[in-house]
Amino acid sequence: MKNNKSRKKYVALIVAVIVLGIVLALAFSSYISTGERFIVRSEVTYIILALMLLLPISMIALLIAMTFGKKQETDDQKPKKVVFDGKMPYMLPYAQQPKKGGKAEEEEEEIKSRFYMLSEIDANRGKYIKSGYNDGITLKSFCEEFRNFACSKMKLYYSIDDIRRFVAGLSVSKIVILQGMSGTGKTSLAYALGEFLGNSSTVVPVQPMWKERTDLVGYYNEFTKRFNETTLLHKMYEANYSKDIYVTILDEMNIARVEYYFAEFLSLLELPNPERRYLDVVSDEWENDPVQLKGGQMKLPNNMWFIGTANNDDSTFAISDKVYDRAMIMNLDNKSEPFRAPKTKGIKITAERFMELGREATEEYAITNRNMRRLEKLDEYMIKVFHITFGNRIMKQIKEYIPIYVSCGGEELEALDDILSKKVLRKLETQNPVYIRSVVDGFCDYLDELFGQNKMKLCKEYAQRIKKNV
Repeated sequence: MKNNKSRKKYVALIVAVIVLGIVLALAFSSYISTGERFIVRSEVTYIILALMLLLPISMIALLIAMTFGKKQETDDQKPKKVVFDGKMPYMLPYAQQPKKGGKAEEEEEEIKSRFYMLSEIDANRGKYIKSGYNDGITLKSFCEEFRNFACSKMKLYYSIDDIRRFVAGLSVSKIVILQGMSGTGKTSLAYALGEFLGNSSTVVPVQPMWKERTDLVGYYNEFTKRFNETTLLHKMYEANYSKDIYVTILDEMNIARVEYYFAEFLSLLELPNPERRYLDVVSDEWENDPVQLKGGQMKLPNNMWFIGTANNDDSTFAISDKVYDRAMIMNLDNKSEPFRAPKTKGIKITAERFMELGREATEEYAITNRNMRRLEKLDEYMIKVFHITFGNRIMKQIKEYIPIYVSCGGEELEALDDILSKKVLRKLETQNPVYIRSVVDGFCDYLDELFGQNKMKLCKEYAQRIKKNV
């Protein structure tokens, strides 16, 4: 309606200008026809002079009218935004929208957050705070119930020794590598743990082209102005609001080079203080970024464990010492025999309580002085014969792993045999094969002399396997 009225005004203005132009043209032509200096030869001259004055005046008037008309039409056709007053929505042009800082502006800024999934977690943070945890469980009962749960609920069969090694490894390090032949239940074991704890594991299928951290956590897309968030980033952010144990499975982790895409995680997990483990997510900071992003960094949750599965074949990369030294290793080379188990429910335990059980075990079942002396002698022998040593990191893991394994229901020498075969003897694979073949039998004899006959079965089997392969 307003547009029609405005157009009528502009038309009237144009007509008035044209009439004024004609009057001026006639007056001017009359003047020049009676002047002494001008000679009018015919009436055509009047018409020509009038048109000459009328045409530019009319064009100028029309241009002015069209310019103002277009501006008004553009203002009227500008998109409008719905603003709510608590009762009914109504429309306001952008010129009349609330200024920056108003309610509508805040809603718009929230919508434009570059982290959609993380902002959703912030909005629903209350549902991640749970209760009803069973913190009275022991490590021994944890292993037994987990084994029975995997059997009765998921038809997965594992020996009690494998379960003890798995749980003890989780208590020592946030990184556990399950390696062995395909089809032995490596991924299933890690997935069953999440089901047992009532918090499903996150499976991350590693891709062959992965080379950096962004392959795991995502990256900022300059074109969409949004952050391409991954499921792992989502789960890590969620874990910082929760007390639950979170399990992330890096499936076929060595199909790409682990020390490339997982390098930053390896370095952060080495820091003794969990409160200082901050992962770089973006290089800058926006005002409407999620609450837990500080300066573009997010805290690496202390209640998350990374379990990698590794196949040893021609399609994969060899895992470097840097990764092996920081992780706990478990070999799954054979399938366990099926057995019957009572129906068992899962448990709820906080990550803090699970870690506390490990600390209590290291104090209660500390490695005996006798076995410490044996370890020192073995270390001297390894330096002399193979020019390798345990190292401080491996020695620390041994002192933690053995008590926890005993707390899980195992024997001390069994734990020592297991961790030596995976952490120390694997270094023999890089030695001169001819030399290794010549000294392996003497090494097995020394183990019998030091620990007793038929005691270090896994170490001797590993040494004989190396001899055979080289």
